[in-house]
Amino acid sequence: QVQLMESGGGLVQPGGSLRLSCAASGSIFSRNVMGWFRQAPGKERELVASITSGGTTDYTDSVKGRFSISRDNAKNTVYLQMNSLKPEDTAVYYCSTRSPWSTIWTWGQGTQVTVSS
Repeated sequence: QVQLMESGGGLVQPGGSLRLSCAASGSIFSRNVMGWFRQAPGKERELVASITSGGTTDYTDSVKGRFSISRDNAKNTVYLQMNSLKPEDTAVYYCSTRSPWSTIWTWGQGTQVTVSS
């Protein structure tokens, strides 16, 4: 069972940047798909970005060109670089992982990102 620990959230002004990090335990990290979800108050949790073991990335339309997901398999860590942040990016962000042969995601505890002036 993989365990995930996010860090790097906080308060930032519109137009600012934040980098989220997620440290994962478990030897299966390198083969798993890694992702970042977010959930804003009153809204459903949505997949923001994902990255395969081979480095293929995918983003939801609202963050394309602004967010970048990356992974360091040697450190069992996945990152989400968030630039040009908007108030609508405010949410709890969850690191997540799944086997490449499964559709079931495992989430971390989440980290709050607030974009406000």
